Amino acid sequence: MFESIEDFYIYTMKFKAEINVMPLKELLDPQGKTVARNMDHAGIMGVQDVRIGKHMEIIIDATDEASAKETIDQACKKFLANMIMESYSFDIKAA
Repeated sequence: MFESIEDFYIYTMKFKAEINVMPLKELLDPQGKTVARNMDHAGIMGVQDVRIGKHMEIIIDATDEASAKETIDQACKKFLANMIMESYSFDIKAA
């Protein structure tokens, strides 16, 4: 599609992806349970449950939003989330 890497950067746009990776609801979250249990000790009352995950921001060059979404989806599946134990969601905006 592009003759050189320079052409790629000339015809692409920058997108910002905000990605959230969370433990599956069916699985225990021991870190979240510990935080929830200790909230009372810190005087923070009424907390029922805490789930702790990861939030990532990635800037990506892509020809269009659909291409950026596909690239981020593949990155999540292959590198950013453990698909056995975690789920992910993301939003993409022009940067």
